[in-house]
Amino acid sequence: MITLKYKILALTVLPLLLAISAVGVLVKYRAGQLAEQQAALIEENFMAAKRTELKHYLGLALSSIERLYAAGGDEAQSQAQAKAILAKVNYGDDGYFFVYDTSGRNLVHPRQPDLVGHSLLNLTDPQGRYVIRALLDSAQQGDGYLRYGWKKPSSGQLTEKLSYVVLLPRWGWVIGTGIYLDDVERATSLVRERARVNVHASLLDLGGIALVAVLLVFAGGLALNITEHRLADNKLKVLAQRIVNLQEEERARVSRELHDGISQVLVSTQFHFELAEHKLETGGEGAVADLRKGLSGLAESIFEVRRISHGLRPSILDTLGLVVAIVQLANEFAQRTGILVEVDKPTGRLDVPDDQAVALFRIAQEAFTNIERHAGASEIKVQLAQRNDGVWLEIIDNGRGFDPRNMERAGGIGLRNIRERVEHLAGQFTLSSTTGHTCLRVTLPVIPKATP
Repeated sequence: MITLKYKILALTVLPLLLAISAVGVLVKYRAGQLAEQQAALIEENFMAAKRTELKHYLGLALSSIERLYAAGGDEAQSQAQAKAILAKVNYGDDGYFFVYDTSGRNLVHPRQPDLVGHSLLNLTDPQGRYVIRALLDSAQQGDGYLRYGWKKPSSGQLTEKLSYVVLLPRWGWVIGTGIYLDDVERATSLVRERARVNVHASLLDLGGIALVAVLLVFAGGLALNITEHRLADNKLKVLAQRIVNLQEEERARVSRELHDGISQVLVSTQFHFELAEHKLETGGEGAVADLRKGLSGLAESIFEVRRISHGLRPSILDTLGLVVAIVQLANEFAQRTGILVEVDKPTGRLDVPDDQAVALFRIAQEAFTNIERHAGASEIKVQLAQRNDGVWLEIIDNGRGFDPRNMERAGGIGLRNIRERVEHLAGQFTLSSTTGHTCLRVTLPVIPKATP
């Protein structure tokens, strides 16, 4: 069965781990979002630069054939010269110019001359996009830019490409050029990879922090556990010593009573019997009187034995119940001390378990002893009742009074014994005292016994 301290430790560690896990998930999510935003921003900047670059290149190409387009005359010859010029104009490793007519037939393609003269209107890239159709539409209706997949001449690999096209309406040409975007893809992939590495490092740091935090919590719990065990050990040692001391005190009390009471009475009884024996043997007078004194001493010894036995465990508590035992205790106390004791008792026998009955009897004994020793009272009122919340015992005296807090701090053994008995039985103990009025009240939660 898990003890309370381990439950508290678990309730401390689990929310901590859940919170750190939630932070880790949030960090990963936010970092992914940030990486995508950075990649999108880099891609947008690259694409803007690429668009400007394409527009510039295409402007140079148009400038190279502008004279032929504007000259008029033999259109076929001008177009042939223009095709020859565009086929020779290149830039970089993969930069070239292409020309299509409005029906989709290729007219110029320096890198793939096998396409020249063929209609590519239905050509699609791996994403299913109609490339030439889109180029024609972009030139006739759009802004002239188009992104699609095309084989890169220098590597032979299919790569994303951005093209820019314009329409020469008099010739029915669509002339354009394009730049491959593999460098853009590398830049954005690098951003994403760096973000992934950073997230991984952040999660490792967060895991380290979580591990340190959990270890600190466990270390704190372990230190607290060790401290509690030490305190518990010290309390057990004190309790064990108190039990030993109480046992020794009880043995000393019984020893004193046996020595000062029964022992002396028995010695006197023995003396009277020996004296009577001597008189009977010698024929002296007064043997009968000595026998009577011996018998009287013997009766007194029997009374002392019963008194001591009653103090250790009153048999009347087992035979006649708690009410009669309290009444007898009060009567004996009143006869011995001369203090007036009034007992307000319930009619009939209280139906309480034996451990509660013994506890209440011992509490009454302890209270009477304290009143006799310290209160200087002349009257005591005892009330014993069984109510809905259990058995209720109240003892009031008209003594000089005291401060209960100072008494308990000073180590009052009697009050401490009463409090410990009540707490052991999960009861309630209250004590109030002023000059002329001291009230001790005890309530024990008692479950009535079933009637046979």
